[in-house]
Amino acid sequence: MNAGAQNNATARTQALAVMKEIPVGVTGVVEFRAGVNVLVIGGAEAPAVAATLPPPLVPSVLSLEVCKTADKPPASTGEQAISISGYLGRFLVDPGNGNRLLEIDMVLDLSSPPLLSAALKPPGYVSSPGAGSRDSRAAVEQLSALVGTFDKPQFFDYDPDRCAHGRNGVTACTRCIDACPAQAIRGHGEGVEIDPYLCQGGGVCASVCPSGAIRYAYPRPGDLGKRIRAMLKSYREAGGRDPVLVFHAEGHPPDEWLESCSNLLPVAVEEVASVGPEIWLLSLAFGARRVFLMDEQSEPEQVRVGLGGQLEMIGEILAAMGYPAAAVSRVSAGGSVEPEEGAMPSMVPAVHAVMEDKRGNFYLALDHLHARAVKSKTMVNLSAGDAFGAVFVEPKACTLCMACVSVCPGNALQGGGGEPRLGFLEANCIQCGLCTRTCPEDAIWITPRLLFDREYRNTPRVLHQEEPFCCVTCGKPFATRSVIDHVMSKLSGHSMYRDDRARQRLMMCEDCRVVDVVQDQEAMRKGQIPP
Repeated sequence: MNAGAQNNATARTQALAVMKEIPVGVTGVVEFRAGVNVLVIGGAEAPAVAATLPPPLVPSVLSLEVCKTADKPPASTGEQAISISGYLGRFLVDPGNGNRLLEIDMVLDLSSPPLLSAALKPPGYVSSPGAGSRDSRAAVEQLSALVGTFDKPQFFDYDPDRCAHGRNGVTACTRCIDACPAQAIRGHGEGVEIDPYLCQGGGVCASVCPSGAIRYAYPRPGDLGKRIRAMLKSYREAGGRDPVLVFHAEGHPPDEWLESCSNLLPVAVEEVASVGPEIWLLSLAFGARRVFLMDEQSEPEQVRVGLGGQLEMIGEILAAMGYPAAAVSRVSAGGSVEPEEGAMPSMVPAVHAVMEDKRGNFYLALDHLHARAVKSKTMVNLSAGDAFGAVFVEPKACTLCMACVSVCPGNALQGGGGEPRLGFLEANCIQCGLCTRTCPEDAIWITPRLLFDREYRNTPRVLHQEEPFCCVTCGKPFATRSVIDHVMSKLSGHSMYRDDRARQRLMMCEDCRVVDVVQDQEAMRKGQIPP
């Protein structure tokens, strides 16, 4: 090992020790209590497999042949009458055909394909097609180890106020639902509901969440960011050069790479998919030349797609600033790494504080990298579904009803403070689409993009405004000309507004309207109660 590599290796040892000294916040725990009752679901082989379950396990058998009906094929063909819900210690199985529900501690499913379709099955649900195979014997051993009381971390925090899933019955963002391989997230009113017992801690939900409503809690983003900053700072101060970070799953360090690449700094996390774009950019801003995400094993399709979309977005952003798009990339555990290829240029590292806010961390890192870019564009056009962008309004169609403002979860769309004006703050827009789905006039559209100019991104601008319409009696502004014209046109043929006084009332503010209708005996007789 040459002197430079030796210095890097020594600096790495010191940096890793410093990182471990940075405390991380504790998270809650989820408790499972499992008894000994196991339901074996399968065909003719199920009784024989059930007989192999050792004490203290108490098996029972649900035969797929018995569950089939005259007009339906067996459950194993995919049109099963059987339904399974729950988790270790609290499974509820509906055999179908009007049979009673079964409460069970664990499930051994021998059917092919498994009855549960989630890529990550609930704790206590073991799928092992066939009988007598090595896999089925391993499944029996796995079930035996599940008896008792167990704790696992609660991997997430959820803030419903930031959630862009829906408003007023309108559904928009479903990124976390689509990405969750455990099917632990479902729409729930205007937000989502996450089942902590089904959650396996994959963390991709937090990576794809545009607003930070779902935040990974094991560790929290702020704690992880502080550890990375301290590690890179210590590495530099100890004489290390050209640091490259590799995020890997806890317990699976890239030992072979560490031996061959002295500047490779490993960062152990519960799940690699939980490390999102804001952490990648923070790592580069704090001085990492490259960031690798280590793929330990085959991953669920939802995770691959969700994480792949985020990597594509970061690549587009880096390239638009003149940096290598591959500065953040995935690597296979069985492959090799080339830290020098696609490395960021050397730059003065950032020294700013790390926040808990996802978008705050993202923008701080972005601004640091943009300020040091030599040939950066002013903006980058992103792909549909990315979490940054602009909102546009068709002035001729917009009536300034402010329905879009009332549903905007990020406060990107803003009212005029009593004036008929629609404002927009691009830094807050998460491209959820709630505004486009809510606008009664179809006057709004959105465009995914990212502005690199911090001042312009954070400066409110007017999308549409009109002169206020003033009450014809007291002169108080209370609506816009377009709204009054629209109301007058819509009610022009209405029987209650045929006389001039009634039509004049439509051009009054709410207070004057009440006074006028009370003084109009004909209106009172007809029951023309003002709106």
